[in-house]
Amino acid sequence: MKMIKNHPSYLYAYAVVNDLVEAPTVFYENNEIFIEPKYIKLQCQEFLDIADEKNSKYIINEKRVKKIDKLCKILKMAKGLKAGDSIYNSLSGYQWLLIVASLCTVYRENKKKRRYETVVLEICRKNGKTFIVAFLFFILFYLEPKFSRFFSVAPDGALAKEIKKALEPLIKVNSDVLEDDEFKILRDSITHLPTENIYTPLNYSTSRLDGKEPSVYIVDEAGALPSSYAIEAMRSGQLLVFNKLGFIISTKYPTITNPMEDEVKYCKGVLDGTIEDETYFSLLFEPDEELIKDWTTNDLIILQSNPLAVEIESIYLDLLKKRMKAIIQENTRENFLTKHCNIIYQGLGTESYIDVSEVQKCKVAKIDWSDRNVYIGVDLAISNDNCAVAMVAEEDEKILAEVMAFIPEGRIEEKNAMEKINYYEFINAMKCIACGDKIIDYSVIEDFVFSIEEKYNVSIMAIGYDRFNAMSSAQKWDTKYNTVVIRQHSDTLHQPTKLLYEKIMSGEFEYEDNKLLEINFSNAKCTFDTNMNRYVSKKKSIGKVDMVMALIDAVYLLQQDVFLNNDGFLVQVEKV
Repeated sequence: MKMIKNHPSYLYAYAVVNDLVEAPTVFYENNEIFIEPKYIKLQCQEFLDIADEKNSKYIINEKRVKKIDKLCKILKMAKGLKAGDSIYNSLSGYQWLLIVASLCTVYRENKKKRRYETVVLEICRKNGKTFIVAFLFFILFYLEPKFSRFFSVAPDGALAKEIKKALEPLIKVNSDVLEDDEFKILRDSITHLPTENIYTPLNYSTSRLDGKEPSVYIVDEAGALPSSYAIEAMRSGQLLVFNKLGFIISTKYPTITNPMEDEVKYCKGVLDGTIEDETYFSLLFEPDEELIKDWTTNDLIILQSNPLAVEIESIYLDLLKKRMKAIIQENTRENFLTKHCNIIYQGLGTESYIDVSEVQKCKVAKIDWSDRNVYIGVDLAISNDNCAVAMVAEEDEKILAEVMAFIPEGRIEEKNAMEKINYYEFINAMKCIACGDKIIDYSVIEDFVFSIEEKYNVSIMAIGYDRFNAMSSAQKWDTKYNTVVIRQHSDTLHQPTKLLYEKIMSGEFEYEDNKLLEINFSNAKCTFDTNMNRYVSKKKSIGKVDMVMALIDAVYLLQQDVFLNNDGFLVQVEKV
């Protein structure tokens, strides 16, 4: 048996994937079953596949693992519950996985080259976050080439030096096993003298971050940063680094628009398989979406977002007390939910529309559209943003769907960078059409709709649209087709939103391979009106959802004409 299979990192990942992680005794007294979050399980499965040598491209460098183990066994903890114990025996399961995966996952053909370039850790407060990132720097002092430069970036001066403050006692308490004067600690830096590797904390608000060349960087409390500038500045400085590595770490913050949420969204796309990027590793300790609404009673939420609470019962019990206080005292609720449950408090009224894995189950190799009656949904956004056209039909109670996206051709590079997806891939796959320069050329969309009948050999029964941006185009389509204004309000969109959800969940939905549509589904967030009508909200969604919105408009027409068999549409045809 290979050494790695007995290693704490492997044992933790195996336990997560196989639901063998033991939660606190008091949790089991309530006859609960502890299950780790979905995205933690997906990442652990990837690690196991590599460790079990099921991956043809990557392996675990066991020689490097042994070197790290040796270091951990001679060093002792400086403070905390396990002060004085060896670091090897003090690290938790997730910490071991983070270390081994990020530092020891390498290419088969070049064991010196690491796989991962970006490591994202989303975790609640008081879960050993600061210590583990400080210890990663400590390990890298020994592993990285001479003259390497390490940086940490945080939103303000106090946070910027937290990692340095964690490193200093670790170095001092282990002075007996380190060489004399091995480390030089100054006010603004720590240098490992044998390698001349130097670590410098940087303050986002005062330091100029451009021009740095970090071998390794850590962006701490990324959710509190005003923009992604710090992350991108560090990445830009690594262009010439052979083994580039960056850690992005944070708890949740009470806003859905911050750099950490962008990174988390991207990581979920990687783990879901909608984004291809082998350089990302992430541990996202946030509760599964379907649990959030029961935060006042469901103990599983606390355990899924606090890995140390799983291993240390006293932490778990303390969090239960904090939850009770948050229930009673509303002014403590935001802090508890965001910092101790990784739930965005202002987003409690929203939820994901549908798990993209459920959508992917409905993918088919080919749909024969010939001789079908189809319904068209059009989402025409402002002229410099994405638009979409969806086509649906019914067959044996199933909904068949095809969706095409449209983007301004002159903004492809900008959109690739901002949305962190490759639109060229979708253009080549003929699921996206680039037209116009900085703004969409609506005539291309209009001609595309006019070409649908001939291209697919179908009959268009109706075209549904939002009057806000589509009046001019609708006037042209109305010369040939039945056009319908679809009121973009929850009382109208609730029914098709619900029908599409039910059809996908029951496997009565089909679409051909369309990764961009899957990304749109993964971005889509739902909210509720005062009558508890559910609808997809563009404002609440994280990322583009135009393809889903066009699809819902098309499903609305299909629902009224076929599934409800109405004599005419509920929303009156509006001649333009």
